[in-house]
Amino acid sequence: MERELQFTHIDEQGKARMVDVSDKKASERTALAYGEIYMKKAVGIGIKNQTIKKGEVLQVARIAGIMAAKKTFELIPLCHVLALTKCEIDFSWNSDQLLTAQCLTKTIGPTGVEMEALTGVNVALLTIYDMCKAMDREMRITNVCLLEKSGGKSGDFISTNQVSDE
Repeated sequence: MERELQFTHIDEQGKARMVDVSDKKASERTALAYGEIYMKKAVGIGIKNQTIKKGEVLQVARIAGIMAAKKTFELIPLCHVLALTKCEIDFSWNSDQLLTAQCLTKTIGPTGVEMEALTGVNVALLTIYDMCKAMDREMRITNVCLLEKSGGKSGDFISTNQVSDE
């Protein structure tokens, strides 16, 4: 049976609205988002060796991503204010030119944390770009996606997207 598409952020008159979640049961909810940034080899080596002039790139990016996840409701229209109980951003080098980022978010509440995880990973990658753009304006942020989510009425989700393993 095909699921009927419903636009929950639009009322009967076609006006935008924030979804009322006051009747939804609070549950533990998690989300894991992913993204990649490709860069020149010299930039990757500079980040690894902490020789980028603007400072310790990955620590600044980690803090920026966490701060952004906490403020998602201020950035994305109609998102609810959520009290995150956990937000972690991890980086992994696939090569000197490819850095991956993951943002894990968690809360106990009536609505999910997917947007917070996606916002966190995006801002972390944008911060890396900002701190290193003097060395490489052709950096590419790619493959940003939701990998997993758990909790809530819709249950668990695991993406079928394949992430890079270059």
